[in-house]
Amino acid sequence: MQTVTLNNGVEMPILGFGVFQIPLEETEQAVTDALAAGYRLLDTAASYGNEEAVGRAIKNSGIPRGDLFVTTKLYVQDAPAERNTKRAFETSLTKLGLDHLDLYLMHQPYGDVYGQWRAMQDLNRTGLAKAIGVANFYPDRLLDLIFNNEITPAVNQIETHPFFQRADYQTLMREHGVQIQSWGGFAEGKNNLFTNPVLSEIAAKHGKSVAQVVLRWLTQRDVIAIPKSVRPERMAENLDVFDFELTDDQLATIATLDTGASLFFDHHDPEMVTWLSKRRLDS
Repeated sequence: MQTVTLNNGVEMPILGFGVFQIPLEETEQAVTDALAAGYRLLDTAASYGNEEAVGRAIKNSGIPRGDLFVTTKLYVQDAPAERNTKRAFETSLTKLGLDHLDLYLMHQPYGDVYGQWRAMQDLNRTGLAKAIGVANFYPDRLLDLIFNNEITPAVNQIETHPFFQRADYQTLMREHGVQIQSWGGFAEGKNNLFTNPVLSEIAAKHGKSVAQVVLRWLTQRDVIAIPKSVRPERMAENLDVFDFELTDDQLATIATLDTGASLFFDHHDPEMVTWLSKRRLDS
């Protein structure tokens, strides 16, 4: 598996397995199958409600802890944010059955972001979180966090797919040492992604599926991808993307699909900000 080197020297697989929206009763088996297929990067979050299922699959896999890269995410915390962030981290660690995390992300750019980040910096310094980062941070929020704190986020996990490509933002992040990671790499099938004529033609030329072309497009751009599936054959297919390369012309053609806008929700929308800021997780 290809890896990327984060800004603190930690090596992270460029392709992993995500568990967002996998039904809780199917999560343990899905992660078990993903590990058997060869995935070693697992991505979950406190807000997904399935950390325990992921942890059971890890425990039962018998795979050495050092061979795995496990990410989970902190949801918006009530004040005092620093104390509650550390408590939330301990809860996630317990549910996962682990003694450390490879990457801990702040899931949303809301609440006492500074207090949450100070606590995450402490977790990083003690080694409980080998790397720390953020998710869903737009450029203004990301730069503000970088300029006013000691540790620069290692990763920013953001919506990235052929219809919202984030190329300029990726360049900005690279300038500041932040690794881009995609969520929603397949756009959840929106805009008829899997039958898109441009992607379908490229896929046919390489003898690959549209999904494989999208994942190769992401990884070839040095974007970490975390596709999800509950089907073992699809999991294996999604891993089989490193035996071909997209040409410059094909990359340029895919670039024409970019709409420059989210297909899901806008973090600047007052209604979305209100909902995400007020939502709390059951302990």
